[in-house]
Amino acid sequence: MENINQLRDIAMALAIGIGVLGPSLGIGIIVSKGLEAIGRNPAAESKIRANMILGVAFTESLAIYALVIALIIKFV
Repeated sequence: MENINQLRDIAMALAIGIGVLGPSLGIGIIVSKGLEAIGRNPAAESKIRANMILGVAFTESLAIYALVIALIIKFV
């Protein structure tokens, strides 16, 4: 029984660790390109910022899904 709990903990750690890697890179790229675009065209800052925040929110939802999967592994 102890072996199963250890494997479950490893699976949980891998699920959240790998599951957050992609969204964190994605958020970095989104913000980088958004700031680049604002630097090139400051007049469009409000439109760029709104779209950037929307993209970050959708990308962050993927990390939340990874957290939910890790919690399901832990408690089910």
